[in-house]
Amino acid sequence: MLAFYEYVEKKAWRKLLLRPALDNSSLEASVSNILREVKQTGDDAVRRFASMFDKVTISKFKVTDEEISEACELVGDELKQAIQQAKKNIEKFHQAQLKVEEPVETMPGIKCWRKSLPIEKVGLYIPGGSAPLFSTILMLGIPAKIVGCKEIVLCSPPNKEGKLHPAILYAAQLVGATQIFKAGGAQGIAAMAYGTATIPRVYKIFGPGNQYVTCAKQLVQKDGVAIDMPAGPSEVAVLADDTADASFVAADLLSQAEHGNDSQSILVTTSAKLAAETKVEIERQLTSLPRKAIATIAIQNSKIFLVETIKEGIELINEYAPEHLIISCADDENIGEQIVNAGSIFLGNYSPESVGDYASGTNHTLPTNGYAKAYSGVSVDSFVKKITYQKLSKEGLKGIGKTVELMAEAEGLQAHKNAVTLRLSH
Repeated sequence: MLAFYEYVEKKAWRKLLLRPALDNSSLEASVSNILREVKQTGDDAVRRFASMFDKVTISKFKVTDEEISEACELVGDELKQAIQQAKKNIEKFHQAQLKVEEPVETMPGIKCWRKSLPIEKVGLYIPGGSAPLFSTILMLGIPAKIVGCKEIVLCSPPNKEGKLHPAILYAAQLVGATQIFKAGGAQGIAAMAYGTATIPRVYKIFGPGNQYVTCAKQLVQKDGVAIDMPAGPSEVAVLADDTADASFVAADLLSQAEHGNDSQSILVTTSAKLAAETKVEIERQLTSLPRKAIATIAIQNSKIFLVETIKEGIELINEYAPEHLIISCADDENIGEQIVNAGSIFLGNYSPESVGDYASGTNHTLPTNGYAKAYSGVSVDSFVKKITYQKLSKEGLKGIGKTVELMAEAEGLQAHKNAVTLRLSH
């Protein structure tokens, strides 16, 4: 079960906080081979890897309108209503992020401004397999639609029957995905990055996945395809004091552990009593989980840290930089203000991470593996590029001309200086 560390010295934190990982050298070599083959032989390679990894033969990758209609009929009314409620909340939260920036006059006669434009072609990767993450479609498709992306291409791994989960197709049509394809794993990423005869090339790829998907996303960046972030196996950290409920904490730790074998859950607490009770609760709750086998392996990657003070706990959390952080403490809001490295923060005993995963409105596509130290979660900003503009009057150029001439000359760039000098002499 969970490894337990009591009052560990800070110098040992970094090593103990390492995420579970495959051998990166063999992983990168394997993924590079997949990317290369898809780049060279397109659909044939995607079809071959689908057979190899997903154990399914795909004749046509593109999902038809008939398949979408049939899938929508299979989704129950209650689930449809739940998805629609989540969509409404996510739209409301992301719509509020749209901001029009006003022009700035930096000097008399010099006006500068910035404009946001949608990325024209975006690719959404939606994990499937044992857990079809249709909620991720809402998290990615909604902001893409809000900002006005013209092409929203969706790829997801098919099941053994060569189909996508009905809820995936229902959510995809609900958010306005323009094309949907049965293509998963590193080969799905490669198809969107390079394009095939069937699957179009996109300019930026979004979406979480396993370590193969994450590695593929990072590698295609070298070929000029943008990605949202290095979002790999899911993780959660809980920072708790003696006011926390052990059954709640255990449920939160297990909610991440059931994602996959390589997921990780961390509990940081000042209460030895809570730590002991949580371990018991995990074992009790684990027995009734349908995904018990997966969660059990992930829990073996997981850890409990007993710390002297909440201050020390905050420092440990900031070093770990979790994807999700739940603060189950009496002074949760004040503690939350002191967290500088986390993807998304959940405050108090009644803010389970599951709510953010599905329906509160915030985005669940978040930086993992410590990348929260430098990356943000997905937002409307992720789907736009910003172009700067400037316009100078003749008087404006006169006012700043000498500054530019002096700086250009000091850098030895005479043509730069001349571009100003010539204009000023006319």
